[in-house]
Amino acid sequence: MENCTLLISTYNWPQAFDLCLQSVMKQSKLPKEIVVADDGSDEFTAEIIDKYRKLNKVPIKHIWHEDLGFRKSLIMNKAVKCVSYDYVIQIDGDVILDRNFIEDHLIVAERAAFVRGTRAHIREGHVKKMFLSAQTDFKFYSKGIKNRFNAVRWPLFSWLVSKKEFSGRSVRGCNMAFWKADFVRVNGYNNDLKGWGHEDEELATRLVNNGIIKKSIKFRCIQYHIFHPLASRELENVHDDVLFNVRRDKRIRCENGYENSLL
Repeated sequence: MENCTLLISTYNWPQAFDLCLQSVMKQSKLPKEIVVADDGSDEFTAEIIDKYRKLNKVPIKHIWHEDLGFRKSLIMNKAVKCVSYDYVIQIDGDVILDRNFIEDHLIVAERAAFVRGTRAHIREGHVKKMFLSAQTDFKFYSKGIKNRFNAVRWPLFSWLVSKKEFSGRSVRGCNMAFWKADFVRVNGYNNDLKGWGHEDEELATRLVNNGIIKKSIKFRCIQYHIFHPLASRELENVHDDVLFNVRRDKRIRCENGYENSLL
């Protein structure tokens, strides 16, 4: 695997997004393009994107729609429509990538599979210092890291502890990879899931129901999530019900998804 698109979701946190893109530009292997799925950020996010476009390292597409509340599913579908490459590595704009992140994902890519990665966390008390120093170089032993085991990169042993299973559980879009054709086949994200909660698991479950196996990776594909307050969980119970029905009925497509997302 040589070519991929890096898909980054973001919303109104340009300071974190800046460090995220900085870590992308330091990758041992760069993606062929970056597609930013922007759920209605203000002009400061666009300014960050322009700054990195001027580096001429990686083409960057900025897919934006009006801020009408949490509509991540819709903007992700719109962004995937603009993806140029067959393989998509998906992250959030509030993570810092280990310098081998893209290369690791390309190594573990496999047909008829999607990848679920894990993440370590940057503690709340370290965030201010990180922003002041523009720190993007983290290791498992770095100060301010939580869930350190998830930050251990050990490629020789990754194959032993990584596993495959037909389950969409515990999938997070902040560290996920898939084939665009598989995404399109299940009609992408469910646009009816508005607000926070389980949109990634719901997509992953339909992929599994369509015969695409989940490949959970350890000791590779490492990222560090920047602490922030939790989003509103107001609609989580509604999303739980949708996810339950997708599992129970073995649904392989959503009715309102990728095909219904107009740019």
